Amino acid sequence: MTKKESIKVMGFGTFDGIHPGHLSYLKQLASLGDEVCVVVARDSNVQRIKGRAPRLHEKDRAKAVQKTSLANYVLMGNEKDFYKCITDHQPDVIGLGYDQKADINFLKKTFPNIKVVRLKPFKADKHKSSFR
Repeated sequence: MTKKESIKVMGFGTFDGIHPGHLSYLKQLASLGDEVCVVVARDSNVQRIKGRAPRLHEKDRAKAVQKTSLANYVLMGNEKDFYKCITDHQPDVIGLGYDQKADINFLKKTFPNIKVVRLKPFKADKHKSSFR
């Protein structure tokens, strides 16, 4: 009888103030596998992508994610190569938030052995930190 290998799941986000939408996202990630790795966006990347600095420092945002106990590992994203965490940690599944701008077809083509899933929103109009 062969031993079942654990399924590694990876998710990404800014997490600038944990709210129910983030908790829903993290719980959905956990439902996709056995081991959850969350990559927290660097301050410089948030500024570049969203056009504004995050309210909380990257280390504080990472600690907040860890405190939820919904992730086995919390990593800081790479400032120059968004895909380095994926290549370094080789997850089995990538869970994207409903509003993340990542191109699923590009990810599937670039990482053909990784399942890419778009997760469902949690009251998107009510709990969206980007609108605050």
